[in-house]
Amino acid sequence: MRNQWPVLPIVAGLASGLLTGCGTESGGSGGSGSSVVMGMSDDVLATDPASGYDPGSWLLFNNVFQSLLSFPKGSTEPKPEAAEECSFTDTRTQVYECTLKDGLKFSNGDSLTSQDVKFSFDRMLRINDDEGPAIMFPMLDKVETPDDKTVVFRLNTPDATFPSKIASGAGSIVDHTQYDADSLREDGEAIGSGPYKLESFSEDEAVFSVNENYKGTADVQNTGVTLKLFHGDQSALKRDLLAKKIDIAYRGLSANDIADIEKTGDNSGVEVVEGSSAEVQHLVFNMDDPVAGQLGVRQAIAHLLDRDALIRDVYQGTATPLYSIIPAGISGHNTAFFDTYGARPSKAKAAAALQSDGITGKVKLTLWSTPSRYGPATDALLKAIAGQLNASGLFDADVKSVAFDQYEKDIEAGKYGVYVKGWVPDYPDADNFTGPFFGKGNVLSNNYTNSTITGTLIPQTSAQSDRSATDESFGKLQDIVADELPVLPVWQAKQYAVTRDDVYGLEYCLDASTVFRFWELSKD
Repeated sequence: MRNQWPVLPIVAGLASGLLTGCGTESGGSGGSGSSVVMGMSDDVLATDPASGYDPGSWLLFNNVFQSLLSFPKGSTEPKPEAAEECSFTDTRTQVYECTLKDGLKFSNGDSLTSQDVKFSFDRMLRINDDEGPAIMFPMLDKVETPDDKTVVFRLNTPDATFPSKIASGAGSIVDHTQYDADSLREDGEAIGSGPYKLESFSEDEAVFSVNENYKGTADVQNTGVTLKLFHGDQSALKRDLLAKKIDIAYRGLSANDIADIEKTGDNSGVEVVEGSSAEVQHLVFNMDDPVAGQLGVRQAIAHLLDRDALIRDVYQGTATPLYSIIPAGISGHNTAFFDTYGARPSKAKAAAALQSDGITGKVKLTLWSTPSRYGPATDALLKAIAGQLNASGLFDADVKSVAFDQYEKDIEAGKYGVYVKGWVPDYPDADNFTGPFFGKGNVLSNNYTNSTITGTLIPQTSAQSDRSATDESFGKLQDIVADELPVLPVWQAKQYAVTRDDVYGLEYCLDASTVFRFWELSKD
């Protein structure tokens, strides 16, 4: 996607087995306790699931809409949500069938049937919004509805990760009577069947009330949530938390803010809650660029990158060094970049890499950044990396930062040689850290292709229903990327939120699934 402790391993045989409901089913209780006010520096870019593909929008989707499956707290294995049960009905993982629960309703009282599920997926693919999640479903051929409770997905290629994909925000089900089949909804409203309904949405605030028609697995612990949007203003977010204007600060406090709060939390009535995360950040190299396109230049940068210093000096320990494209805790992870380039910078190896490409003078290089999309410290990170390169005497590097809209346009036009990309996974599987980056039509726009990756390893891993059996293939893929260096992994995030000391349940909202569960929050 878009832009996050160890992640629980993928359960073997997940995709091929029957997924049936477990635990307590909830519905229509109206919630209990008090309402909660949460602040976030991210914007919510869309209220229509056919458009949003960013962390703020998916936070809204995961609480207002239901998907057929969902990720229970602390788990990377999807379980039925709107569905009673789901399973692949063939041996090639190309036919996936779900049976809906009885009595499902949207927040406006309309019944939710298989027609709405089909409509939601057909609509998303038909609209195919540039900022939407349709890019996740190139394998979806058609959706069939034999009856009101049965949905059959027919895939054009095997995809054992399909259950995880429809368990994400991309699988949100909309009311077919409330959404146009061919265009996005732009009135700021949302009609779903999830635990909450969206009461109002404005530039600076979204207000959620408990959906009394909800029937699913969430047990709502509050009477509503108000989400305050701070548009990247970290200082205002921290100030309002300490002034008791908000109960929770999520996504956007700087590393220094978190460190300060951890030191003074007991005295200010707040505490820092840490959770698992699979958010990553990479340097990306344009393989057609006259400078970054040279392997010796990319290898030299890899030999000079001091991740430990970056984590210490820029992130105050709120991230960890990343040595592969698949983060630690995700099944299939290896340490290909550590094995190839080591953890300690080496000027000698960097110089040798440049010489092997016939480069003798200083390499002039611009590192391109965008100030807030991938976290508030992104510009500082790029400046620190430029400093490391320049300290070697081998580079003359500078940093330029542009607004995100222009940044994306320039990347697409091939104007940048080296730039930064952050990634928050859509679902917790190695597939989501490889296919979107190196598959056909990938999100990096860096002119990198490798026929072994696209023709063999990605199709091979996608088709394997036993996810633990994909480790060897994912290992080969990571080794190829480390050798050819189209990207250079930098860090893996730790996920934080800061809460007033009378708010509970935040630990159930911060895990590798990236689902922030409003319903787990309670307040005295």
